[in-house]
Amino acid sequence: MPDGLGARLREARLKQGLSLRSVAQSLGVSASLISQVEIGKTQPSVSTLYAMASHLGVSLDELVGMQPAPAAPDEAPVSMFGHTGPALPDVQRGAENPVIEMENGVRWERLAAGAGGPVDALLVTYEPGASSSVEGKLMRHAGTEYAYLLEGELTLHIDFDTHVLGPGDSLQFDSVRPHLYSNRGSVPAKGVWFVFGRRQQNLAMRDAPQGESGAPEGAPGSAVDVLRQMDGLGA
Repeated sequence: MPDGLGARLREARLKQGLSLRSVAQSLGVSASLISQVEIGKTQPSVSTLYAMASHLGVSLDELVGMQPAPAAPDEAPVSMFGHTGPALPDVQRGAENPVIEMENGVRWERLAAGAGGPVDALLVTYEPGASSSVEGKLMRHAGTEYAYLLEGELTLHIDFDTHVLGPGDSLQFDSVRPHLYSNRGSVPAKGVWFVFGRRQQNLAMRDAPQGESGAPEGAPGSAVDVLRQMDGLGA
């Protein structure tokens, strides 16, 4: 698999036969932004990365460059939603954590993933001034997220409410609800996140029959369609 987050997203797009313009239109962003992300000229924000990964049906394992390893003849492959092949080790050392660096100081470290587990486990850091959306727009995506803040201060905007979290505080909510994270403090904010359910959605996206446009049949054709479908889920 190509090195770099952008190269992996580009490979996923090309495998589906999607153009830069079609992906950009579906996500409601410019084609130049998608291009800059793919060539590594700019890092995506959290909201842009979630939107691209969900649209392309890419798992977190693939985003961090974990290529499925071929199973040995006497070794049955293990399904992990985002990983197939020999089982991953029971213990993952901190120095081995795959990392995704995002725009304006957001860092994801992928934590150990158990066989068959439907959860994306992350150590997340927001540098002072960092936000999950540079434009200040609230994001929505599949899954339910749980988090525990280890250090620093993180502000959560969800629906019409604002919460300031400190060390020892935790959160949980359906990620289809509009939300935004930002660090308004003077020190990095760091916490452990578990996002449940996003892997199954991406697996379903990948396995769905493809239409003429390259998108899965019945899949939303634009960001507006995504929001409508999400509203239906929450009804």
